[in-house]
Amino acid sequence: MHKLFWSLLIAVFASCLLVKAQKPYRLSSGEIIFSYADVNNNGKDINSILRFTCFFHAGEYWHFDFDNHKGLYTGLAIRNVGLITKEDSLKTKRRSYTLGVPLAFKIGDFKNNSYFYAGGEYEWLFNYKEKTFKGGNKTKFSEWFSNRTHTFIPSVFAGIQFPNGFNLKFKYYLNNFLNKNFVDDQGNKPYKNMDTHIFYVSVSFFLNKNSFKLKNQEVNEMFTQNTPY
Repeated sequence: MHKLFWSLLIAVFASCLLVKAQKPYRLSSGEIIFSYADVNNNGKDINSILRFTCFFHAGEYWHFDFDNHKGLYTGLAIRNVGLITKEDSLKTKRRSYTLGVPLAFKIGDFKNNSYFYAGGEYEWLFNYKEKTFKGGNKTKFSEWFSNRTHTFIPSVFAGIQFPNGFNLKFKYYLNNFLNKNFVDDQGNKPYKNMDTHIFYVSVSFFLNKNSFKLKNQEVNEMFTQNTPY
């Protein structure tokens, strides 16, 4: 799976180098994420609860348009990704902050800011946090660069960009969120038999920092062309 994932990313990147693109431009965005997980422990399905989060998500993306209908983008994004499970009276929240590098094709009408896109992303999980609730008791801890999760995790995604800036995306993580080989201080492997695959739907609004400059330029040109001499 990893070899296929990287092969696809390299193929996309190579196409960017081979095809002459217009001058790249930058877009900034946050995300509101509605995530869910397919969780299984030793053959038993575990109840997963919908997780909503809007903090902290931030991304900077560079777009390369080959023409008005075909292009690609890459960038950097920080996200808060995780899952919530409930077994009888035990409720557990797990999350990690991630730093990701996406790479995606896009096709549509760029002048009207309307297009479909699909691609893959590799994310570095750098801060893990876990909370447990049982009865009236609550425990929590966090770890930097934790071995409880994989250090890197690949994903695939697809979405649609609407003309008004609104963006809708679906994303699926290809690997388990929790590391099955993690060994705790007592020598146990708490996640050995656990499968934890996260997927989510996110909404966002992209802000083009250059759009204001371009819009002012268009307005100035319009007034210049219509000014009587």
